[in-house]
Amino acid sequence: MTGVAMLRIATLAVLMVAALPLRAQDAGAEVVARVGSVDITAAEVQAMLEGLPAQQREALAKDPALLGQTLRQLLATRLLYAEALARKWDQKPEVAAAIERARQGVVIENYLRSVAEPPADFPGDADIASAYEANKTSFLVPRQYRLAQIFIALPKGADKPAEEAARKKLDAVQARLKEKGADFAVVAAKLSDEDAARGEIGWVRDDAIRPEIRDQVAGLPKDGISEPVRLDDGWHIVKLLDTKAAYTRPIAEVRAELVAALRRERAAADAQAYLARLLQANPAAINELALSRLLVGPGR
Repeated sequence: MTGVAMLRIATLAVLMVAALPLRAQDAGAEVVARVGSVDITAAEVQAMLEGLPAQQREALAKDPALLGQTLRQLLATRLLYAEALARKWDQKPEVAAAIERARQGVVIENYLRSVAEPPADFPGDADIASAYEANKTSFLVPRQYRLAQIFIALPKGADKPAEEAARKKLDAVQARLKEKGADFAVVAAKLSDEDAARGEIGWVRDDAIRPEIRDQVAGLPKDGISEPVRLDDGWHIVKLLDTKAAYTRPIAEVRAELVAALRRERAAADAQAYLARLLQANPAAINELALSRLLVGPGR
């Protein structure tokens, strides 16, 4: 197994540890993994899967074997944890201090989130409309092109024989395209060095296209074919299949994004205001002299 694969499994195992409940909800749940006295039940795995980020769930769904490998890694971490507890590792002063800091952090974050939670009816329609107008430029979708291409591979710095072979293939492609009734998709399927189905790229935003190709595409009519464009990876011949004009996403389309952003901003502002009020009600006394000595360091 490659190092990348091992890292992927280890990462998933860490996420699973974070998402896994401390014990099964149903004591009689089916055991799906066991090592020694350590069990993992179906209920626990289900809860774990629901707690994973969507990207990680998709990775496990696409590769069932990965779930088995990840569960083995998880069992190993469970065994390690049990061994550490048996040796009272959690009672070591530095470990206990780290656990307490983590506990305090979770409590503080959760509590502050609760006291800073915006009202359920925030934001209102006026807030959303104002935010939309203030950020309208960010909702602009550039012109889009539906493209197909024929690609002739020729890496930068290729030797002369490779250049000659690529040029010969390019000439053959251009000759085929100039034939009466030539079908770009058929030529792409037969001669392109790219795996795209019949040369189809799909819709591409104007700002996502290399300038050298964009300059060619911008002047093409629908179904027009560009001149060959040389880039670092080889030759590109592009066909313009369709165009979508630039437009601004309507407020209805971005409403959910605006609501989420406004609530995040309000929560952050309310959290800062709550902390300020807390300090105002409980004035802090700071020994600046002692603090400065800590910054300088001992013995200086």
